[in-house]
Amino acid sequence: MNILTVENINKAYGERKIFDCASFFLEGEKAGVIGINGTGKSTLIKMIAGIDSPDSGKIIKANNYTIKYLPQMPEFEDTDNVLEASVKGLLTTENKWDVETRAKTMLTKLCVDDFEQKCKFLSGGQKKRIALVNALLANADILLLDEPTNHLDYEMSKWLEEQLNAYRGSVIMVTHDRYFLDSVVNRIIEIDKGHIYSYKENYSGYLTRKTEREDIENAGERKRQSILRNELKWVMRGARARSTKQKARLERYEQLKNQSAPETDKRVELSSMSSRLGKSTIELEGVSKSYDGKRLFKPFTYNFLKNDRIGILGKNGTGKTTLLKIIMGEIQPDEGSVQIGSTVKIGYFAQFIDDMDDSKRVIDYIRDVAEYVEIPEGKITATKLLERFLFRKEEQYGLIGKLSGGEKRRLYLCKVLMGAPNILVLDEPTNDLDISTLQILEDYIDNFDGIVIVVSHDRYFLDRIATRIFAIDENKNIIRSEGNYTDYEIRMQFENENSTFVNKEQVKKNNYKEKPREAKLKFTYNEQKEYETIEDDIGKLEQEIEKIDILIEQNSSDFAKLQQLTDEKEDLSRQLSDKMDRWMYLEELNEKIKNQ
Repeated sequence: MNILTVENINKAYGERKIFDCASFFLEGEKAGVIGINGTGKSTLIKMIAGIDSPDSGKIIKANNYTIKYLPQMPEFEDTDNVLEASVKGLLTTENKWDVETRAKTMLTKLCVDDFEQKCKFLSGGQKKRIALVNALLANADILLLDEPTNHLDYEMSKWLEEQLNAYRGSVIMVTHDRYFLDSVVNRIIEIDKGHIYSYKENYSGYLTRKTEREDIENAGERKRQSILRNELKWVMRGARARSTKQKARLERYEQLKNQSAPETDKRVELSSMSSRLGKSTIELEGVSKSYDGKRLFKPFTYNFLKNDRIGILGKNGTGKTTLLKIIMGEIQPDEGSVQIGSTVKIGYFAQFIDDMDDSKRVIDYIRDVAEYVEIPEGKITATKLLERFLFRKEEQYGLIGKLSGGEKRRLYLCKVLMGAPNILVLDEPTNDLDISTLQILEDYIDNFDGIVIVVSHDRYFLDRIATRIFAIDENKNIIRSEGNYTDYEIRMQFENENSTFVNKEQVKKNNYKEKPREAKLKFTYNEQKEYETIEDDIGKLEQEIEKIDILIEQNSSDFAKLQQLTDEKEDLSRQLSDKMDRWMYLEELNEKIKNQ
């Protein structure tokens, strides 16, 4: 049974067409809505919610089905407190105690524990979490969520996954969190060039199905072009126009000629834009910070290395953004010092945009930074750069206020990169950026000749770009972990299990009143030599793999050579993995030796 049918809808804002005879239906699944920013994802959700309406076409909902809508930026009455806002519109005499109890439980899970605080004093992230509680408590037949994972840390995101997987009604959500889409949804609704494509898949399945669809479209276009070439040869020889058969053939030629080819997706194009970074980067020496007597994190020391890719993790309120601002020199630490090299040029992509004037033209916002920037291919003007960021020339001279929230984030990213930084600092970059732009940003970071420091709760993004994790734990320590987010999770799981095992063994020893022997740890002679050279060995292996990658690209048509190079790369990758494991062991042993 279809509980929702969207039938041949059209929607335009001025000359900008959002939907062109678009249709899809929902049978009761949990669906994720995806597409490039500005294609109409939030508009579609609002139309289903009844807040907006199509210019033509129908949106048909099953009888007596209730709908609850979570907007991207919810607002509350200033006089409401947290608890009142979270249960607004849901209370009856019979359910008051039960609903308020459940609301308090959910709010606590989302780290909102002052139930009496007035909403006017809340941040945008806190308001979003309160509105999320209100939406979940409504128990609607159709739950509409616009960017529900924004402002949630990874533990909150996991909690929300559990809530939505257990949710009995249908869910339609706009989100760019690819792990979340994989875990929760079983239908993907893609908005592409005014049309809607519906796939009964999660995100991974959608990628496969979309590729198949595009392959079929491209195969059809190749066949059309082949027929058209043959027909063109016949036409050029001269058709005998009086013959009925020849007239039909001419008509077929005209029909084929006038057919449009499949449109290819426009993608954000980014070339590496960075300034030269000298040997001296940023050095943190024992930095820590407290607010109102509450320590955010204990003293931390680190010297950033060229081409570092650092992901910073921690629950909301642990001081991740504060740490970023200390690194950039915007906030002074309470203890320790920060040394910033003379060639350092920081590009900061903030969580909230505070310098965007809606009355300013798009082009002027970028020109305020520079008229042009150097890229590997040469100089590129602000206009050309904006085109690469999918802003057409007519849009560049329009007002910023006419852009969607996601388009504003894309414009903001364009401005940050226009400054040609050599240290890129990104605070929650995945909020409101579409998946296509995120994929290109990930590729950009791969080729960025500088340091990247990222605060993000997007596990997919951190798995893709991070090579080292800084995690602020519950004891205010900043833990360093080699590898990406998944590597960090595995390490934490291993250490927790190992800690439990050690504790059990200690209890056993205490019961037998055995006194543990204290042995002083130290490197063996060979371990000391290995520790001194292992980082250089790792660097050499990484360089060898980079050279192989270049050769693979250059010999893509020579299958024999390609096989040889692939085998060499696999062997080097195994050596690198072994070296990294060995380095981690030696590094941990060195820390234990220093601290004993």
